[in-house]
Amino acid sequence: MKETVATIPLMDAFHAKDECPFCFLEREAEQHAVSFILGSAYMEDDIRAKTDEVGFCRHHYKMMYDYGNRLGSALILSTHLKKLNQEMTKQMQSFKPQKASFTARMKKANVEEPAQTSIGAWADAQEQTCYVCDHFRDNYRRYLDTFFDMYKKNPEFQELFQKSKGFCLPHFRDLTEAAEKKLNEKQKAEFYPVLFRLMQENMKRLEEEVTWFVDKNDYRNKDAEWGNSKDSIQRAMQKCAGGYPADEVFKMNP
Repeated sequence: MKETVATIPLMDAFHAKDECPFCFLEREAEQHAVSFILGSAYMEDDIRAKTDEVGFCRHHYKMMYDYGNRLGSALILSTHLKKLNQEMTKQMQSFKPQKASFTARMKKANVEEPAQTSIGAWADAQEQTCYVCDHFRDNYRRYLDTFFDMYKKNPEFQELFQKSKGFCLPHFRDLTEAAEKKLNEKQKAEFYPVLFRLMQENMKRLEEEVTWFVDKNDYRNKDAEWGNSKDSIQRAMQKCAGGYPADEVFKMNP
């Protein structure tokens, strides 16, 4: 199978023998996006127009702050805030409070419900877009498509998949959903047993490693070997929810 801009990173991710190859790809993509946007890219008009339009999520604002380019962040924020303030003013000018019934006033506030006001809907929309999230989301779709193309056509990749450590639960969910669309009945009959075996074996492995971490802290086991349990907490957290909780802060090169 011919190498492409999608196959090479995917092969690298599986060769890394990570708890989840797609977490590996996600970290690479978001670090690339942050370093790109806070490199010279924030001075480019087309990039700035995009960041003004979509902004960033809470997680990636934190990454940008930690990265260390304060001037770059300030320049991005200055024009994004201008756009937000213009929109917010329009929302306020057109806002019309709703009439609330006595029954509605007696209910407890529930911020988990969908927004009932135009301003609430506008504010919600600001949380749904992020330049860095969008960057990975676009790549992620391509990686999922490439995963199944390689699974069907590339014996080397099939072996890497079969010997992998499985996936985190969020990416396991995505693979299962995508498989329903990308594979035929015969391919599904071969794919799911392997995927499910990988998930069961590796979730059980982490359960045992974390359990041994607990037991190792018993004074009776103080001289016993740690085995693979020393870093089992962060790997188990990744398996359950994705990401890398033990990663050091991503910073720009001095």
